[in-house]
Amino acid sequence: MALTPEQINAYATELLEAMASRTTIQPLTERTPEITIDDAYAISLECYERRLKNGEKLVGKKVGVTSIPVQQMLNVHQPDFGYLLDSMQYQNGDTMPISSTLIAPRAEGEIAFTLKKPLKGPGVTAEDVLAATDKVYACFEIVDSRIADWKLKIQDTIADNASCGTFLLGDEASPEGIDFANVKMKVYKNDVLISEGIGKEALGSPLNCVAWLANTFGERGISLDPGDIILSGSLVPLQPVVAGETMRVEIEGIGSASVQFS
Repeated sequence: MALTPEQINAYATELLEAMASRTTIQPLTERTPEITIDDAYAISLECYERRLKNGEKLVGKKVGVTSIPVQQMLNVHQPDFGYLLDSMQYQNGDTMPISSTLIAPRAEGEIAFTLKKPLKGPGVTAEDVLAATDKVYACFEIVDSRIADWKLKIQDTIADNASCGTFLLGDEASPEGIDFANVKMKVYKNDVLISEGIGKEALGSPLNCVAWLANTFGERGISLDPGDIILSGSLVPLQPVVAGETMRVEIEGIGSASVQFS
């Protein structure tokens, strides 16, 4: 690690203050080019631990930047992970108050998982993920960035809790019989089809995304636990959204999820 504990704490404070005030900060990688991926995860962990102390609760974990369309949009070419807290979660069909809570929101359609058995790397495979999965869901994640103008390198988005914003779960299904590599997704904005995706866009399969997450968390002594909500990454390009718009995602064999923005 290249940063001192004092630097890690200072960056965590900056990011949390930016989130609270809905303002942005300059990229960490511009100000501290020597920042490492481990430094960035240490900043993210510090933010997460402070939020728990302030009364928020962990409800799951997410893997981000898994698909080629998203990697190309952000110019970030490897996955990352973040923590999901109860304050981020909304219900299917809810109105999400992005104009008063987020900065530069972008919506993405995903498949979410809940687990019935723990997963902890190393060595977790797609088959292990399938065996441990309880339910899968049509899901929207609304990502957001406390980094100015989404000018990110991998360390910036990791430090910023994988650019987490909010999320909601829609229809649920059993994972049995779903061809995760070939599952098809359609995303509608204001009832107009804007994008389509397929499961293999994300590391070959959303199951591979969850396996990557379990193995990467396992390197840090963390498991994916029964009841955890796991967001497996977008299958479509990110879509900027503003108050007054609606979004709907339809996933073959799983169902749909919808959200309104205010």
